Amino acid sequence: MFPVKKLLDEIDLGVDVQAEEEQKEPSIEELSKEAQDSPVVRAVNAIIAEAINLGASDIHIEPMEKELKIRFRVDGILRTYKSWPAHIKDAIAARIKILANLDISEKRLPQDGRIRFRVNNRKYDLRVSTLPTVYGEKIVMRLQDAESYLNVKLEDLGFEEDDLKLVREAIYSPWGMVLVTGPTGSGKTTTLYSAIVERNTDDVNIMTAEDPVEVSIPGINQVHVKEEIGLTFATALRAFLRQDPDIILVGEIRDRETAEIAVKAALTGHLVFSTLHTNDAPSTITRLVDIGVDKFLVSTAVHTIIAQRLIRKLCNNCKEPAEFPPEVLKTFGFSDEDIQTGQFFVHNPKGCDKCNGTGYKGRTAVHEILRLDENIRKSINEGKTADDLREMAIKAGMRTLYKDGLIKMKKGITDIAEIERVLMK
Repeated sequence: MFPVKKLLDEIDLGVDVQAEEEQKEPSIEELSKEAQDSPVVRAVNAIIAEAINLGASDIHIEPMEKELKIRFRVDGILRTYKSWPAHIKDAIAARIKILANLDISEKRLPQDGRIRFRVNNRKYDLRVSTLPTVYGEKIVMRLQDAESYLNVKLEDLGFEEDDLKLVREAIYSPWGMVLVTGPTGSGKTTTLYSAIVERNTDDVNIMTAEDPVEVSIPGINQVHVKEEIGLTFATALRAFLRQDPDIILVGEIRDRETAEIAVKAALTGHLVFSTLHTNDAPSTITRLVDIGVDKFLVSTAVHTIIAQRLIRKLCNNCKEPAEFPPEVLKTFGFSDEDIQTGQFFVHNPKGCDKCNGTGYKGRTAVHEILRLDENIRKSINEGKTADDLREMAIKAGMRTLYKDGLIKMKKGITDIAEIERVLMK
């Protein structure tokens, strides 16, 4: 832990706490000088260090009418951490823009940048996004621990043993398409990076097209997509096919052109990894068809679909034994055998110091893995709906996201409140 717990409280920002009725707009020279002043520099450093200290994934710096609100997203939940007087907003924004090499004079348009931050000899990347709002520029910084991406193994991602076997079969396939789906912030990038890091050997040529490149991985050819200059996912993919690749990673399939090239690459002897924003594994099939890819190409090219979500883990220091009667556990979906062998806990609503009073600490993933067999391929060609495909996959042994969540609950990793918050039955 870094000694910054009270640092933000102790920083003298050099401003009166009372909001002034009217403020004149500072000049660029004044703003630049103010942004380099020691209290502002220390304040920004302390915000970032404390976010790292708490394990936050995002930092939100939000100007309001009479205050500047600092919020951190920890384990997927956004909470207010600090409020400062509104006067300081321009200086804080300017400091962050200087660090991210952005134009401090441009306040009317959104900007994107990146900051490399080092704490205790550990490197962190921050993706910075600015957005003009009514009361000033809102800034969101996405924290990425470059080293943790490279050290995460597939075994660390919450896969059950049988699912892990399916995933390994998929990522060692000679060709075909492996898709990871889920909403923003569901750990798709981590799963894909773990897969390509495992496959990253001298005899494999791996090429990635990303927007942006999250983490630089030694030995892998990574391309940062820039739509504004015409370097789209589709353009990069076409170029990749002339670069003798074994594995291609496409950051996201957003349109028909990218989808079609990715499918054709999968059909011509390449292993293709990509992501889509869909709610579950079966609906990914219908999404590709809706985008405009021919049903026959989808059924032939797609090998495995991994849908995932992140759920919070119970704090081991303060979790409490659950006192559910067996009939209640059955309504959740547990069998008699599950009830006899399971270890059921609930979070402590008051929490403790170790979990910052939340009752949860850390996250793990729940998965739904659809391996396309002959019956499912045939059903895709017949134009069956996502519901039909889901029913067929479950009969063939696919475990839904909710069922995977119940396994985590049975092991005492999470509780029903968290499963119901994140997953549908």
